[in-house]
Amino acid sequence: MTPLNGDTIWAYIIDRHAERIGVKRRKPALENMEKIFAATFRLANEVGFRAMSLRDLCRETGLSMGGLYGYIESKDQLAEMIEDVVRHASQELPRMFQHVQAPLERLESLVRATIYLSEILQPWFYFVYMDSRVLSFEQRGMAKNSELSIQAEIADMIGQLTPVPAGRPDLLAAHIVAMFQDWYIKRWKYRAAKVHVDDFADSTLAMIRSHLS
Repeated sequence: MTPLNGDTIWAYIIDRHAERIGVKRRKPALENMEKIFAATFRLANEVGFRAMSLRDLCRETGLSMGGLYGYIESKDQLAEMIEDVVRHASQELPRMFQHVQAPLERLESLVRATIYLSEILQPWFYFVYMDSRVLSFEQRGMAKNSELSIQAEIADMIGQLTPVPAGRPDLLAAHIVAMFQDWYIKRWKYRAAKVHVDDFADSTLAMIRSHLS
């Protein structure tokens, strides 16, 4: 269970930005949104998001310039949409585990879910981490606050453990965030070592449990 996945993400974007999107026929809109973002991530990896142009997007997607403008008006808007998806999905995750009473179990559930979410939405998470400089000042601030809110959630769970683990909860939370960020930032390393997402999640939780239990 995740807030967004490879199918629901396109509907979320269209509904979220309905006032901006000129195309009202839902089926082609969903298909073209998928084309646009797949091409964006491909070009961002090949030539860099800053060097990418809307004409490059047209060539990659097969859309005309007019057709593309029916979905986005600029690269800035495209970057904002990507950040919004990651922020929304990240902020929804903790709510999914509020019913879990034991703090350590709730923490482990959140960490595992975050790893799996970043596996499903890896290009989105990678883009926000690596290309946040292309976001507007306000959007960068929102992205930073989103990460800090997850870190604060984790620190709060650590503070509820009995006995309280050695070390500052905020620093322990920062280390945990860095651990699961490594999965979507340096996928080449784990791909080369043939590490599956289940193995990475299990190993991460074992390390967390060894210190916090």
